[in-house]
Amino acid sequence: MESGAAVCASSSSAETGTLSIRSAVQRSEARITAYVVLMCIMVGSGGLIYGYDLVIAGGMSIMDDFLIKFYPDVHKHKINAKEDNYCKYDNQVFQLFSSSLYLAALPATFFASAVSEKLGRKVSMLLAGLFFICGTIIGTVSQNLAMIITGRSLLGCGIGFSLQAIPMYLVEIAPPNMRGMLNMLCTVYVVIGAMSGNIVNYVADKLHPSGWRLSLGVAGLPALLLTLCSLIVVETPTSLVQRGKLEEAKEVLQKIRGSRDIFGELDELVAQAERSRGTASSWEAYKQLFCERRHRGELVVACLLPFFQQVAGNDAILFYGPFLFKLAGFGDQASLYSAIIIGTVCLLTVSASLFFIDKVGRRHLLLVACIFMVSTQVVIGSLFAALLKGDARKLPRAAGITEVIMVCVFVMSFAGSIGPLAWLIPTEVLSQNVRSAGVSVVVFVNMLFKFLIAQTFLSMLCSFKFGVFFFFAGWGLVIATFVILFLPETSNVPLSEMENVWLSHWFWKNIVYRPSSPQQHQK
Repeated sequence: MESGAAVCASSSSAETGTLSIRSAVQRSEARITAYVVLMCIMVGSGGLIYGYDLVIAGGMSIMDDFLIKFYPDVHKHKINAKEDNYCKYDNQVFQLFSSSLYLAALPATFFASAVSEKLGRKVSMLLAGLFFICGTIIGTVSQNLAMIITGRSLLGCGIGFSLQAIPMYLVEIAPPNMRGMLNMLCTVYVVIGAMSGNIVNYVADKLHPSGWRLSLGVAGLPALLLTLCSLIVVETPTSLVQRGKLEEAKEVLQKIRGSRDIFGELDELVAQAERSRGTASSWEAYKQLFCERRHRGELVVACLLPFFQQVAGNDAILFYGPFLFKLAGFGDQASLYSAIIIGTVCLLTVSASLFFIDKVGRRHLLLVACIFMVSTQVVIGSLFAALLKGDARKLPRAAGITEVIMVCVFVMSFAGSIGPLAWLIPTEVLSQNVRSAGVSVVVFVNMLFKFLIAQTFLSMLCSFKFGVFFFFAGWGLVIATFVILFLPETSNVPLSEMENVWLSHWFWKNIVYRPSSPQQHQK
């Protein structure tokens, strides 16, 4: 029996090795097709509404008409308060308007995981679009605080579903040597959405008394676009194979690869699906992800990278953007200049990143970005400490110019590194049998810390004052240390070969092991 089992194991191993070699050869020759680009552009449009929804709350929070209708106490405090620049908007109920988006996304992402696993990525994206549409309608016609929070929460459900499905869709449909570039397309959309949201807020602030309804209503356009796109795009081959639709998976592979010779890749997908048969339910996938040794590295990366994204300090820069530009001498047009300049810098950086993200490697991008993010936040914090006293309204000219340059450099560094890579890298490293569950963990951690920061940032700003920038700079050093010591390089590695990345890493090779090893089921 043992001899027979050994022969079977050897035969299976040889067959798997042959499939891997055949698949790897085909993947190395994989070219990007117009069909893949079209699919990624359409799916990436989900980033439009994500970027838009991230910024409209901040802009609406300083609209007097919005505050008078929904937060009269905050408006009264804003008009009459004598506090310094750091404490104008410190109000927990008020902060809930912004943070409710992320709070609703927390449970939504776990429902999205089950939907993506059982019904496919397309269905999750369709449901995301419908949540966005419903949330936009309720928010736009709101007459009281309960309605505005309900609308915001439905938008959060849409974000939970879209962030669970879209990164996974892009990773599974793209050739391995172009995963980074095609995923960055989604980030381009996020930046365009955020830039559009800031400009819409600027216009809406001048439309009295219901300009805030315009800010909420415009979100319906990208929501409708995502809904329509989710009906048009093809399902990913990985999802089709997982659900036993092999013929359809073959047709999709031939379409997106632009070749009829896709059987090596299809065989590898089938082999991966067979190895994942033990994951019979979403609960089983979570159990494997959290309990099995071979997934420990994946779990750590899935939890830490989205956490690092939130503590890198981007929210502090974006929230304080209009005020920073006003201090630099841009006057009453500060919010518009902030939106245009920061948005343009983001867009140019992300667009440039499309061409080198798969060439220079993920780790190098992150390390260089950390150096610049830490340096710029230290400079901004130092300028605030030295020159922003009490209710000062303007910095000296040289300091103002320096401050704007530092803001732009920080935005460039974040937008070209941890911003998009905190989504891309975890999706790359997660094994197929736990990918849907793992992406839900990524979204959960991201939304959890977005919620915590959104709910506490204004209070932290009031307490720490300029120290908040040093706080985030310190986290930048932690991120750099993690990248140097523990983050493996995933650029240009086929998803089916990702296990070897862990097994060749100085630290993780002692933590994980090959699934085919005798200790396969050892915890």
